[in-house]
Amino acid sequence: MRFFFALLLLAASGARLAAHDFAAELAKTVQNLEQNKTAAVAGSDGWLFFGGELRLLSLGRFWGNDAVKMSRAHKPDLADPIPAIVDFQQQLKARGIELLVVPVPPKASVYPEKIVSGFDVRTKDPAPVLHQFYSELRAAGIDVLDLSALFIQKRDDRRGAVFCKTDSHWSGVGCVLAAEAIADKIRPRLSGSAASNDYAAEWKEAQISGDLDGLLAKDGHKPGPEKIAIQSVSKKSNGAAVEPDANSPLLLLGDSHTLVYHEFLAERAGLVDQLALQLGFAPDLIGTRGSGATPVRINLYRHSAKDFGYLAKKKVIVWCFAAREFTEATEGWEKRPIAK
Repeated sequence: MRFFFALLLLAASGARLAAHDFAAELAKTVQNLEQNKTAAVAGSDGWLFFGGELRLLSLGRFWGNDAVKMSRAHKPDLADPIPAIVDFQQQLKARGIELLVVPVPPKASVYPEKIVSGFDVRTKDPAPVLHQFYSELRAAGIDVLDLSALFIQKRDDRRGAVFCKTDSHWSGVGCVLAAEAIADKIRPRLSGSAASNDYAAEWKEAQISGDLDGLLAKDGHKPGPEKIAIQSVSKKSNGAAVEPDANSPLLLLGDSHTLVYHEFLAERAGLVDQLALQLGFAPDLIGTRGSGATPVRINLYRHSAKDFGYLAKKKVIVWCFAAREFTEATEGWEKRPIAK
C-alpha cells in the first residue's frame, strides 16, 4: 500500500515538473520574441502562436500581491484582475443581472505539443496556474465557464481543430463548441424568454488569412491562407442573417472572439449567431477588436448612459475574452461603473 501511494506521489510530482518545464520552455520562447521584437512564433506542422498567450502560460501566480510584477498593465494599481471582475459582478447582481465569465483558453494550452515537442496534454496540465486562478475567481463568487477540458476533448474534431492554425482566434468548430457550452450553462437562467425555431445552420468551408501570419519575423516562412469549417446560421423564414437585439435579455460582451466570423474573417458564423441558433433568439452584442478587459466595459457604460432602461432589459451577461487578457491587457483592470 505504501508503495502504491509512493507511486501516486511520484506521478503527481512528475506531472508538476512537466508543467513547470513547459512553462520554462515557453519563457525562453517569449524572451526570444521580445529580444527580436516579434509578436508571433511558428510551432510545428504549420501552427502559429501569439507571444502574449505564451507569456501568460509561462508565468507563475499573476494575481494578488504578484500581479504588479507579472502584468503588462501600464498602471500598477490596475494589474490585478480580480478586484475589477468582482466589482463588475457585484454591480450587475445589484441590478438582478447574472454574469458568466468565459475566458477563451490559450491555443497553446490545447495544442501544447505544437509549440513544445513531446508535451502530452492528455496526461499533463499545461496551464495549472490559470486553472488555479479560476478557482480563486469562483471562491470570490464569480461564475466561470472554463472551456479547456471541452476543447482538449474535441481538439481533433472531424470537422477540424478547435483553433485556427494561423490565427489567434478559435476556429469555426471552436466557436460552435463554445456556444453550445454557454447555452447549456445559461439556458435555465433565461426561462420565460421568447424562443423560436426560425434558425437554420449549414456547415461551409471558409478561407481565411490569419492575423498571426503578419506578426512573424520578417525572414520567417509565411504559411498563407488557411481553410476552416464554419457553421453559417440564417433565419429559416427569410434567409436573413442574425441581427443582435438591443432588447434581448442576454448580452454577449467581450473582445474580438465575440466578433470573429460574425463581422470579420466570415459572416453569419460568429458566437452571437451560434447562440441564437442554440437559444432560439438573438442576443445583444457589445464587442471590441481591442481589449476585452476594461475598454469593453466602458462601451457597456456608454450604452447604458444613452438608454437609461438598457440594463433593465438584461438577465444575463456573458463576458467572453481571451484568457491572455488577465496579464497582457495594457490598460489594466480598472473598476468602472456600469451606469450613471
